[in-house]
Amino acid sequence: MKKSSTAHERPDRNPVPVEVAGLSKNYGSQTVLTDISLSIKPGEIFVIMGPSGSGKSVLLRHIAGLETPTAGTVRIAGFDPADPDTRDRFALALVFQSGALFNSLSVYDNLALYPLEHRLCTKREIHDRVMRALQILSLEAAAQKFPSELSGGMKKRVAIARALVMEPQLLLYDEPTSELDPVMAATIGEIIATLKQEFQVTSIVVSHDRDLTLTIADRVAILMQGRLRTVSTPAALREVKDPLITDFLNPQIDLKNPRYKQLEVTT
Repeated sequence: MKKSSTAHERPDRNPVPVEVAGLSKNYGSQTVLTDISLSIKPGEIFVIMGPSGSGKSVLLRHIAGLETPTAGTVRIAGFDPADPDTRDRFALALVFQSGALFNSLSVYDNLALYPLEHRLCTKREIHDRVMRALQILSLEAAAQKFPSELSGGMKKRVAIARALVMEPQLLLYDEPTSELDPVMAATIGEIIATLKQEFQVTSIVVSHDRDLTLTIADRVAILMQGRLRTVSTPAALREVKDPLITDFLNPQIDLKNPRYKQLEVTT
């Protein structure tokens, strides 16, 4: 990944803290999240791990303002991300697991679409933002290609580049290394770490990837059955005595296998 010569030219775009307090979420009679409280520091990489169905992506959607809690609150820099009256108080971007690219648009047009539609700046400024993001992710040669012409790893990088165009203070990643080979997964991890350093952005990553988590995370939260099991540094996780967490971090266990839920307990 290339470094941008203008990466630090954002004095008005400081990284933001995220506070989750007593968050619970029900869908009808189904409880997905129960009393989640997290304090995420400005500029850190915070990884949320857990088996399939543990509520990781639902939690991320609440932080993104795409869901409203049944109980509790989410605050980004003190503001509710789900409140349309305060969404413009901070800059947030979400990198979807699927990439969520528009197949009918070129890579360039995918990146330019949102700022053009919302008139965030002039067309010249949008062009500069798009080209800078493509350069940072080493995607200049793909600018006029369509998503169908890209590999899975390139699609992930395009999705991250599109998020960068928003000049975010908070970057959210939903399973950024899913369905990637180990080499490309490591590359995506390097990108996430470098963007944190270059842009001083707060990063929240939902992931099944143990190697990614233990490599890039400043802190890790583990969810099981919609409850927060622990928040820890990667180093402390390696020393944890909780047998469920020890099993969870065992590389021989397939975290996406539904049978893994047999290891979960309600705390």
